[in-house]
Amino acid sequence: MKPAVRWALLSIGLVGVVAAAMVPPGAATPPSHLVNVPLARGTNVSDGTIPLQAGADVAMAQITVDPGGSSGWHSHPGGAIVVVKTGTLSVYESIGNQCRATSYSAGQAFVERPGEVDDVFNTGTVPYVLLVTFPRVPQGESARTDEPDPGTCGF
Repeated sequence: MKPAVRWALLSIGLVGVVAAAMVPPGAATPPSHLVNVPLARGTNVSDGTIPLQAGADVAMAQITVDPGGSSGWHSHPGGAIVVVKTGTLSVYESIGNQCRATSYSAGQAFVERPGEVDDVFNTGTVPYVLLVTFPRVPQGESARTDEPDPGTCGF
């Protein structure tokens, strides 16, 4: 093999090794079998009694996850107010070095605090449907932040 070709192949291989080494262990986990339908988004212009910052956005979405699907590890910059319309789900949170699971079903609601990292699984036999309000979303930014797997929940 010519030295120039050998050098080119060696360089390409080295770039691949360096790129693979730079991927953090526990990189963000993507959602699976999830459909997010944005319903509305607006900028807060009031001075009401709910603690919302003027200029922040409030977003609403319908999220559907098929059986066996999940949200992937994520957080929300302004938190989330979640109403379970149909189905059942389990929310997994990493608390220190332990994993906490909480289950919810149709007709129940729960709150995710700003920056709280969790992964939500469809543990039922039918799709779950959530109606979610995301308060205090920075203007022009996503209501969701992908997060790395904290490694405490064993899946």
